[in-house]
Amino acid sequence: MKKNLLSIFLLAVAAALIHRLEAAQEATTPISEGLLFKASPLTEDRVFTEGIEGPACDSAGNIYAVNFERQQTIGKVTPAGKGEVFVELLGKSTGNGIVFDKTGAMFVADYVEHNVLRIDLKTRAISVFAHNDAMNQPNDLAIAPNGIFYASDPNWKAETGQLWRIDRDGTTTVLATNMGTSNGIEVSPNGRRLYVNESVQRNIWAFDIDDNGDISRKRLLKKFPDFAFDGMRCDIDGNLYITRHGKGTVVKLSPAGIVLREVDVLGKMPSNLCFGGPDGRTIYVTEVEHRRLVQFRVDRPGLAWQRWNKAR
Repeated sequence: MKKNLLSIFLLAVAAALIHRLEAAQEATTPISEGLLFKASPLTEDRVFTEGIEGPACDSAGNIYAVNFERQQTIGKVTPAGKGEVFVELLGKSTGNGIVFDKTGAMFVADYVEHNVLRIDLKTRAISVFAHNDAMNQPNDLAIAPNGIFYASDPNWKAETGQLWRIDRDGTTTVLATNMGTSNGIEVSPNGRRLYVNESVQRNIWAFDIDDNGDISRKRLLKKFPDFAFDGMRCDIDGNLYITRHGKGTVVKLSPAGIVLREVDVLGKMPSNLCFGGPDGRTIYVTEVEHRRLVQFRVDRPGLAWQRWNKAR
């Protein structure tokens, strides 16, 4: 009996090692240039509302985005494009940006009720993780390697915005109040730089992050002459992928602020994006004009995907 148990244990360990080796190999295996940076629809048109946003992938590769079929929902879409309502939000809560932490919990910016919500993927239980009445309308979220959250908080009418730090216990601290329309937000792979874009002003800012999670040394990374910004995510090399709302593209920007390429996403109004797929090299885009998810392949895995694999 003991020998059988030992054999089962060793087989399980071997299977886990093989899985990690396969994942590492997938992350470095070249993709045919012809398949890169060419968008195609993942879902049918109009399966989401005009409030389609989010998105984020779980460890199994499912994509979650807000306002599936109707407002105040979060939809779950398989990598094959099949969707369903995952949860209905409570009261007046309406979701926007989504992120996952290393435990697999989902966090959603609730821009109507000034919350960040926490959703348990197994039980689908919804709770308020953070709340502050001084928030305008929490828009998008980023999470640092140490588990600290950052939230953009625009005031669209006034064309201004704020930035918030949200600690692991849900405590909220305003970091900046004199921003433009703060929207897309992301933390660099080493956790030492915070990126924030301003939709109306078309600026992308970089800040340093200290050991306490505070920010300093604001500087302009890149200014664009036209069109708006929305969501923003990093690959494992620190390159930023940013949706250009109104232009219908996603731009790839180096950590030095150099435009590396731009991808047509088959609709004029992309709102946000995330990395996923079996190797972390598929980008999923929420696209407002056709109310659908669009996908395209890239050359390097996403930062969030890498963190998922490390947590497994």
